[in-house]
Amino acid sequence: MSSSSHSPSRQQAPARSWLSRFAIKVIVVCVGLGACGALLMTLALALAWPNLPDLHAMTDYRPRIPLRVYTADNVLIGEFGEERRNVLRFDEIPDVMKSAILAAEDDRFYQHGGIDWTGVIRAAIANLVHMSKTQGASTITMQVARNFYLSSEKTYTRKFYELLLTFKIEATLSKDQILDLYMNQIFLGHRAYGFAAASRTYFGKPLSEITPAEAAMLAGIPKAPSRFNPISNFDRAKARQGYVLGRMRALGYLTEAEYQAAVKQPIVVKSAAGTPTGRYAVHGEYPAELARQLLYGVYQDDIYSRGFNIYTTINSKDQEAGYDAVRAGVLDYTRRAPFPGPEGSVDLPAGIESKTEDFNTLLDDLQDKYPDSGDLLTAVVLSASPTDVKVARSATQIVDINDKRALKVIARALTSKAKEPTRLERGSVVYIHQMDGYWEIINKPTVQAALVSLRTQDGAIETMVGGFDFEEGKFNRVTQAWRQPGSSFKPFIYASALERGLTPATQVSDEPFSLTAEQTGSKAWNPKNYGNAYEPVLTMRQGLYKSKNMVSIRILQAVGPKYAQDYVTRFGFDRARQPAVLPMALGAGSVTPLQLAGGYAVFANGGYRVPPYLIDHVTDSSGKVIMRARPTVAGDTLARVIDPRTVYVMDDMLRGVATYGTGARAHRELGRNDVGGKTGTTNDSQDAWFAGFTPKLVAVAWMGFDQPKSLGQGETGGGAALPIWVGFMRTALKGQPETPPGPMPSGLKKVDGDYYFDEYPPGTAIARVGLPAPGDPGPGAQPGNTPDGIGNLLNQLQGNATPQKPNGNPPGGAVAHPVRVPF
Repeated sequence: MSSSSHSPSRQQAPARSWLSRFAIKVIVVCVGLGACGALLMTLALALAWPNLPDLHAMTDYRPRIPLRVYTADNVLIGEFGEERRNVLRFDEIPDVMKSAILAAEDDRFYQHGGIDWTGVIRAAIANLVHMSKTQGASTITMQVARNFYLSSEKTYTRKFYELLLTFKIEATLSKDQILDLYMNQIFLGHRAYGFAAASRTYFGKPLSEITPAEAAMLAGIPKAPSRFNPISNFDRAKARQGYVLGRMRALGYLTEAEYQAAVKQPIVVKSAAGTPTGRYAVHGEYPAELARQLLYGVYQDDIYSRGFNIYTTINSKDQEAGYDAVRAGVLDYTRRAPFPGPEGSVDLPAGIESKTEDFNTLLDDLQDKYPDSGDLLTAVVLSASPTDVKVARSATQIVDINDKRALKVIARALTSKAKEPTRLERGSVVYIHQMDGYWEIINKPTVQAALVSLRTQDGAIETMVGGFDFEEGKFNRVTQAWRQPGSSFKPFIYASALERGLTPATQVSDEPFSLTAEQTGSKAWNPKNYGNAYEPVLTMRQGLYKSKNMVSIRILQAVGPKYAQDYVTRFGFDRARQPAVLPMALGAGSVTPLQLAGGYAVFANGGYRVPPYLIDHVTDSSGKVIMRARPTVAGDTLARVIDPRTVYVMDDMLRGVATYGTGARAHRELGRNDVGGKTGTTNDSQDAWFAGFTPKLVAVAWMGFDQPKSLGQGETGGGAALPIWVGFMRTALKGQPETPPGPMPSGLKKVDGDYYFDEYPPGTAIARVGLPAPGDPGPGAQPGNTPDGIGNLLNQLQGNATPQKPNGNPPGGAVAHPVRVPF
């Protein structure tokens, strides 16, 4: 019995022995791995901890003051630097704002040691359930670490340093200090850093006056500053506000009554005086950027932290009028052009618009790819028919496009025969624009335009709009786009002719003009009048009014291209860009809109060259003036560049152009007799211009494509650029009395209704150009007068505009001249 009773024990002993040995080995391995892991972690900490940044920037917090740019009437148009902020002490921040932040971002902030492990587990479970990242676990301390010292790149190394820095911050600063830094440092959209700046940006009030409803909306912004701020997307901001208010009630920060009152409070989005709403109260992005570039050339990177203030010559009222005029002109052209179809398309499952969160997320993604452009708003088509197109901006903002005027523009995309990519259908991504009483669908413009205005007495730039949308690129077409001026350049050739003995009454042939290949030394040149319309003979005045090319060519031939080339440099034009050949008469050289405006200022101010300037003065952070402009002023004898008699006659002729000629719309719509100007259209309508002035203000409008191509058949300076100019001048000249012509200068006489210099009286002045003498059949063009080099120019130009890339450099090796706008 005894032997049998012991046999099971003897059989189990080896098994237990094997299990024991296995368990010991596992424990040893685990301990070894743990020791190795601990060793590696210790090594990593030893290597990483000394490389963590010093916390001096936090413990001695001194935010940098950015560069600010103002108009002449003290309206802020630009800020450049680290950030825009209004720093408050911790005790100056209202409790309701602190409570809203904690409820929205980190309700266990005062309990955890920098990392909220409860939140980490909760976020991991939520993300696992939804199979996507729906929740984060970043604490306020972690955000402070990231904002002060680290980038936002998503790498394990960056995350490791963030964790270490979080622990260091928690060990060095108190919780109140950390929260204080967060509330003053966090980016909250539209260049606002810190909740004090955000309160002024979005609600127009100091943070001390914030209500629970407003505090909750501000506290919801850090989740996605570009999407959850009330200017960019009020619906999303409102939804996020509701979540934050709910959290504040659940955590006991608000009573039920306070919660209900906050939910019902209307939110009014507005900006404090002098503070940008969204961007800025005035669309001065182009002059602000140019002012920054000019000051950077003096102080380099120091301008971004020393609190400099640039006061420009820009007039805020005129600047906004110029912005509106350019936008309106470009959109009018876009409506005239054939509708090219939607911007893109997106898969829009049936019924998704009823799923608010999913639909809004889809629209948010579209905004990233197709951002709004000013008052052009991104939308997606829900349904489309020839009589009605329904589009959505958000789940709650549905717009019906059913006005006949709007449908006419997009009619070709709504027919049953419309094909991709033109067809409008469910899922099409479009831009919508609100007109007076209705909405329209309009594609984002590809054409560009620019406008600049100067004070004629000293060249102060009062308006500068360098393109349709600054956010699409900083290329400033006012200063950087070298384009052919076309007929807008003719007045400078005519002015040179007056000083060579021609008069407004000089008769000039308007018959077709041509040069053979032998005459040019290259290939035949056969310029044409617009519309191929010709007349036997016109006076020089009539030729300017009607902008006749044949008249201009024969005038330049009579004057001499070399003389004219020298003469136009008096107006500020580059000699190298105005070759001394006959096509110069048609504006075949190249100018910038700013350069052309400076040239026309000479006609407007009595004959004085006043170089344009943008910066009036600069102050430091204490308000001390450290730089001030000293502009050239009309009347300074050293600035006179042309004969006052020439100015008087050209002013009279250009007023005639704006009253009876190709620019007659200017007089008709403005109803003023003191307006002069000239249209300009290049070959194949690649550039459209209008340059015009009163005795006190000169403005130039231009329209074209960055990579030159035809604007379309029938598009001219009078139809494309002049409306922009008139739209601007209607505001700029409002309330300003007319200025009658000044007294006739000595040495000038009026005979039989026209003007003659004393040294070129009737009988001595050149009476006929390009016309045969009585009884002489004479040819139109004399080969002997053909300037050398015209063949080379024709090879280069071929009557087309100089291609201009948005980086400012035309192809072919030519480099655009640097901006030359003195302080």
